[in-house]
Amino acid sequence: MNMAQTPLEVPVLFEERTGVDGKRIGIATLNVPRTLNGLSLEMTRLLDARLRAWADDAAIACVVLQGAGGKALCAGGDLHGLYRSMRAYRDSGSDDITANTYASAFFEEEYRLDYLIHTYPKPLLCWGHGIVMGGGIGLMSGASHRVVTERSKLAMPEITVGLFPDVGGSWLLSRVPRGAGLFLALTGAPLNASDAIYAGLADVCIESGQHDALLEALAALPWRGEAQADRAALSALLKGMAMKTAGGPLQTHAALIEGLVAGQTLEAVVEAINAAQSDDDPWLQTAQATLAAGAPGSERLAWELQRRAASLSLADTFRLECVVALHVAAHGDFAEGIRALLIDKDRKPRWKPATLAHADARWAEAFLVSPWPTDAHPLADLA
Repeated sequence: MNMAQTPLEVPVLFEERTGVDGKRIGIATLNVPRTLNGLSLEMTRLLDARLRAWADDAAIACVVLQGAGGKALCAGGDLHGLYRSMRAYRDSGSDDITANTYASAFFEEEYRLDYLIHTYPKPLLCWGHGIVMGGGIGLMSGASHRVVTERSKLAMPEITVGLFPDVGGSWLLSRVPRGAGLFLALTGAPLNASDAIYAGLADVCIESGQHDALLEALAALPWRGEAQADRAALSALLKGMAMKTAGGPLQTHAALIEGLVAGQTLEAVVEAINAAQSDDDPWLQTAQATLAAGAPGSERLAWELQRRAASLSLADTFRLECVVALHVAAHGDFAEGIRALLIDKDRKPRWKPATLAHADARWAEAFLVSPWPTDAHPLADLA
C-alpha cells in the first residue's frame, strides 16, 4: 500500500490481509496527514469499534496500528475541536465542568481507547514512525509491540499548550528510569528511537524502509491463536529485523537529569533545570527554553500527577487524568495555549497563573476534585 496516496476523506483506513491457515492481519491506518494524523473524536470512535470487533474475530491473529503520510503516527489530539468547545463552554457561563459535552466525550473515549490498547487480548503492533506526540503516545504506549524507526520523534509537549501529559502519561512518565519522566513533562524534550526504548515508551527500532517487508512477514507467520505464544513469535520476528541504535541525549544526560529532578519541591527542580549548564547543547537549551515559556500551571499539575501516579494503577491514573483534563478545559490554561499556538499564532500565551509561585499545591487541589461519585465516574468500569 502506498501510504502517501490513501484517500484523504477517510479519517481511519481499515484493511485485512490474508495470512496462513485462514488467519488475517488487521491494519488500522490513521489517515489525516495534513494534521499529522491528529486524533479526533471521530477517529477515536472508529478505532475503538474496529479494535473491539477484531478482538472478537477468531480469524484476526494480529493488529497493526500505523499512520499515513510518512511523517507521523499521530502528533496529538484534535486541538482545534477542543478549542471551539472550550470557547463555547466558557461563553455559556456554566460552572459544571462536565457541561462541555465535546471535551467530556473526547477525553473519556480517548482514554477508554488507550486503555483498550493496553489490555488488548491479541498481539497489537504499533508502527511509531515519524512524530509521535501527546495523543500519539497514548495510542502507542499500550501496544504489546511498539516499533520505532530511525526517523521517530517522541515527546509529550503539553506544557506548551497549558495541558499536562495525559493519555496515561502521568503513569508512564513516573516510571521512566532515574526520574527523567519529570524532566520530560516539564520540558517537552523530544526522544529519538534509542531514547524512546530506554524510557520504556518503545520496544524495538526497525529501519523505516522495512515497513512493507514487516507486513509481509506478519502475514507469513504461523499464528496459533494463543495470545502468549503469538506475542512471543512476534517478538522474535521483530528482534530479527531490529537495527542498532546509537543512543540519544536522554541517556547521555541521564546522570545530570537525575540530579536536576532530585529536589524535594517543584520550585527546586525548576530552578535546577533553568540553572543547568547547556552551552553547545541544543537539546538541553531547547528543553530549558520550553520550560521557561510553558504554563506554570502545567508544571504544577505534571508534578502533582506524577507523584500520585507512581502508586496508582493504570486504570486509576486514567480516572484521575480525566478529572484534571476536564478542569483544565473548563478553567485552566488549555484554551489560551491553543489560541497562542494555533489560532492567533502569536506564540504569546497569557498564562493564569503567570508564575509558579501562584501555581502552588493549594491552587492545584481544585483540579483534583472529581465532579462524580466514585461509582459514577465515566471510566469506573476500567478494571
